[in-house]
Amino acid sequence: MTRLTHSAPPAAAAAVAAPATPTTPTPAPTPAPTPADLMERLARAADGYYHCFGLIAAQHELTPMQGKVLVLVRQPMPMRALAGLLGCDASNVTGLVDRLEARSLVRRAPDPTDRRIKTVRLTDRGEAVVREIDTRMLDHLPGLERLGEEGRRALLDLLDRALPGVQPG
Repeated sequence: MTRLTHSAPPAAAAAVAAPATPTTPTPAPTPAPTPADLMERLARAADGYYHCFGLIAAQHELTPMQGKVLVLVRQPMPMRALAGLLGCDASNVTGLVDRLEARSLVRRAPDPTDRRIKTVRLTDRGEAVVREIDTRMLDHLPGLERLGEEGRRALLDLLDRALPGVQPG
């Protein structure tokens, strides 16, 4: 009588006989940042930006607030609007503008439609200082250039969606 034996197919036998290779466990996915994490990162980024801005403004013998005024009045604006953007009283803006005007960086002019309104605008010297501040800031923020066009568009879109109430100055 012939005895039938069951044997594994050759491929299966080879798989059983092959030594087990160690597998690297797949790392757990990084949890998504919470809104609080993003808020903290934005705060750190803003702190770093304004620290750098303050140092560059100081090289032009400007306080950070004076530098901010210069940047904001690239587009001429009424004193009251400037006070609103700076979040301060109009009397504080008067002092800031007085000091910048004494250095020939800005000038005040009556609004053509309402002479009671004073509009602040950069002088040629003020424009040169703002260009220098911009250039130096970009030197200190090379990552913005490295993003490329599409990356910068995407970042701007994300910032607009995440901070819809924040309007450019």
